[in-house]
Amino acid sequence: MTVTVIVLDSVGVGALPDAEAFGDLGAHTLDHTVRATGVRLPNLARLGLGRVPGVASIPAVDAPEGAFGRMLERSPGKDTTTGHWEFMGVVLDAPFRTFERFPDEVMDAFDAATGRGHLGNRAASGTTILDELGERHLATGEPIVYTSADSVFQVAAHVDVVPLETLYAWCEAARELLTGPYAVARVIARPFQGAPGAFERLHAKRRDLSVTPPRTVLNALQEAGRPVLAIGKIGDIYDGSGIDEVRKTGSNEAGVDATLAALHEGRDGLIFTNLVDFDAAYGHRRDPDGYGAALAAFDARLPELRAALDPDDVLLLVSDHGNDPTWPGTDHTREYGLLLAAGPTAAGRDLGTRGGFSDLGATVAELLDVPWEGPGRSFASSLRHA
Repeated sequence: MTVTVIVLDSVGVGALPDAEAFGDLGAHTLDHTVRATGVRLPNLARLGLGRVPGVASIPAVDAPEGAFGRMLERSPGKDTTTGHWEFMGVVLDAPFRTFERFPDEVMDAFDAATGRGHLGNRAASGTTILDELGERHLATGEPIVYTSADSVFQVAAHVDVVPLETLYAWCEAARELLTGPYAVARVIARPFQGAPGAFERLHAKRRDLSVTPPRTVLNALQEAGRPVLAIGKIGDIYDGSGIDEVRKTGSNEAGVDATLAALHEGRDGLIFTNLVDFDAAYGHRRDPDGYGAALAAFDARLPELRAALDPDDVLLLVSDHGNDPTWPGTDHTREYGLLLAAGPTAAGRDLGTRGGFSDLGATVAELLDVPWEGPGRSFASSLRHA
């Protein structure tokens, strides 16, 4: 049996009860994108998207072909690592630390590791800071360091100035430095190319170096002999822990292609995919049209994914936070996670509002007959025959 989890990165479905504390009261990535663009998502609607609590922009079909619901995030954050870790049973008591700028002792140690100075060291949009500092970087060879509202240390460098392997080595050095009181969730290598005024970030060459999570459902699956295939940036998010195989992809389309290829292999275990374009290419850039087009492109491929399922397989579509492209600023938004599922008995099942993202991991474990004693309440019985 194959369980496939696809994370529609940042496709949130409405503000969480505590969203005001994050400055996100009223955010709704899905509804605001659909209303701003008029995009139609017929295949997701047939699965039950319009029946998800709080979704008002999608027609609610009378006979959904899948199960539908939403998930409340218990961990105090709205970033990629926090959401994905909670998916697999790690509920954080405190958020990862964030910085407006990194202290001198950190940057002095980083400069010593690279043998160069640095540019930036402030919170910024990835595209904006390239426009501001990219030309100077070309002249000096000094890496551009920046952060955001997420717990990240990001290092940008032009591939013609800093070879990829050098950039990766610098980020590995930063990962070793950023521990203890300076620990951040991720160090991210951000290679780019092009000329001033036309810089292009190379998402396929990006590398995320995460802190290692505590024990997750992925570890339980691996120990039980249920292989875990990570597609996209999933392997990076969990620092490889509990992952048997990684297939890197650089776009939503490539991620869907890799997922379909894995399904056609008839795997036994978990396929875990992240589709990052919604977030990285459109949400952070506050581009509703691009976001809507990406939703439509995924919707068009959903029938292929469903057709690739064997009779006992289960497909789960989820999201890890919001990134409302109509919202002020460029940061993630604190929202409910999407939950849609296709499976042998999923049609028409109302999964309601789940009490935590960790219900996903508990469900994956039960579907694959693997014991899991950690957080989460499984809804596996709604998705397959007993």
